[in-house]
Amino acid sequence: MSVSNDENCDRHSTNDSLLSTCWTLIQGAAAGDCTAREEFARLYQPVILMFLKSRWAKNLNNFNLDDAMQDVFVDCFKINGALQRWEPGREGGFRGFLYGIVRNVARRHEENRQPVVPLDHDHEADHTGAETAFDRAWATSLMKQAARNMAEQAQNVDRNTTEQKAFESELNMDLAAQGRAMRRVTLLKKRFNQNQPIREIAIEWQVDAAWLHHEYATARQEFHAALMRVIAFHYPNTNQAEQAAICQSLLESLG
Repeated sequence: MSVSNDENCDRHSTNDSLLSTCWTLIQGAAAGDCTAREEFARLYQPVILMFLKSRWAKNLNNFNLDDAMQDVFVDCFKINGALQRWEPGREGGFRGFLYGIVRNVARRHEENRQPVVPLDHDHEADHTGAETAFDRAWATSLMKQAARNMAEQAQNVDRNTTEQKAFESELNMDLAAQGRAMRRVTLLKKRFNQNQPIREIAIEWQVDAAWLHHEYATARQEFHAALMRVIAFHYPNTNQAEQAAICQSLLESLG
């Protein structure tokens, strides 16, 4: 989804604090800021796509996902559209607001194209299962955002470590320490995405298993910190206790 060619897009706006919270992002997108609209699409397109694929799982050949996603963003960005009606602090937060937009677009497409296979009871509009599917897509998207955030932080840490070592000595740097933070990112991917045991990773990397367990614990802490930053972005004006509860709810949504 490209929003840069939208005729209502303001190419000259600048917002230094644009990405401080989702509220400022939404306000910028509603006002026609190109950067805000592109970031909005980058953040929320995966949620929209996952939900529509889940809702139409038995009818994917009967619906055009790209058209449906495009309609969601048109509804969001048009004059007097959804984002201009958004009120910060409303019950359910932006997650609930976005769910309503996507559900309404899905209904319109279903009315125009009668499903070949009847929609599952759990995914019919107005049933709890539809929102459950959206919650799962929302949680998955936030986890991926946290992983990206962790990787960006790791790159910065490794870069600073390298620069510090270069400053301290003009001799050969300790290459074993270089990139250590990014290796913790890789460690999490191997452990969770590939379900690879720590002992096997230790053998593969030729490192002590006990030391790698310590690195794994650190990696989990770093991911949790990244996830809490993502939650703080999407749920402004929440305190730490509320953010912790949201974190637990996201994990429960993923089963």
